[in-house]
Amino acid sequence: MNSTAPAYESADVLYANTDFSKLNWLETQWAAWYLWIGNPILATGLMSFLLHEIVYFGRCVPWIIIDAMPYFRKWKLQPNKIPTPQEQWECTKQVLYSHFTIELPMIWFFHPMAEMFGMSTWQVPFPSWKLMVPQVLFFFVFEDIFHFYAHQALHWGPLYKHIHKIHHKYPAPFGLAAEYAHPAEVMILGSGTIAGPLLYCFFRRDLHIFTMYVWITLRLFQAVDAHSGYDFPWSLQHIIPFWAGAEHHDFHHMAFMNNFATSFRWCDRLAGTDTKYHEYRARVAALKKASANKEEFAAMELKLNAQMEAEGVKAEAEAEAYRYGSKAKAA
Repeated sequence: MNSTAPAYESADVLYANTDFSKLNWLETQWAAWYLWIGNPILATGLMSFLLHEIVYFGRCVPWIIIDAMPYFRKWKLQPNKIPTPQEQWECTKQVLYSHFTIELPMIWFFHPMAEMFGMSTWQVPFPSWKLMVPQVLFFFVFEDIFHFYAHQALHWGPLYKHIHKIHHKYPAPFGLAAEYAHPAEVMILGSGTIAGPLLYCFFRRDLHIFTMYVWITLRLFQAVDAHSGYDFPWSLQHIIPFWAGAEHHDFHHMAFMNNFATSFRWCDRLAGTDTKYHEYRARVAALKKASANKEEFAAMELKLNAQMEAEGVKAEAEAEAYRYGSKAKAA
């Protein structure tokens, strides 16, 4: 045992029947946190929000550094569009506003609700990886399907104009922009992240919040990376073919259309909402084959991207022009 052992000997009633000698280091620190705070609800809420902030901004920092280094431009999907420090700061302010006004209450009230359905929080030891892995996989699939339909709904005229348009401010997204959105959108799409665990809790009652933290960490990594704007040879979509990644989602921001899912490509493929994307990739491949050198290909690709973005601007204007059950033509 470490130096905190005496505290466990006179521990709160939470751990009165816990044998700390059988816990690993992380489980010991977990119990120490709850004992230090003294109130399980407060301890869970603080830890959950701190985890979200540390993981989100911690994952954004490497992309901020990469954006500042010209060496990485060869892997930038839209190399002529690098976010400025001012854009990043404006984005950060909006993200923080949403975090404290929307996500903090959602995070805080999720846990008492989930505990009502049987979720464990302060309890140790943690569940085995054999239980956690299928749970996290279920959350990924559920969230991806939920996001696909909710995201499509947000492209409907009135919802787009008044809510989702904020997230499309940047046709070339960057890491910090993953949660740059209207507070209503944060609540709508964030529901898909917590609804899966809540439903699982309701039916199975064997979920530990530590598994939830693993899920949230992976989900935040996925969201930030999908908005990074970079496609490296070692990016996950080159290892797992059905993984979406930045190359998939960057097209959605550039062209406004297609590719509504988050983690996987299945929903877009089954629904046929990736046809423009595949046409674009085929044109890029043809340009690369026809180009005499890298400089010529880069110039032709920029021209194609500008064309796709112009089509996206037109499609966006048509979405905003939607009125009362009829699709008006944009001016």
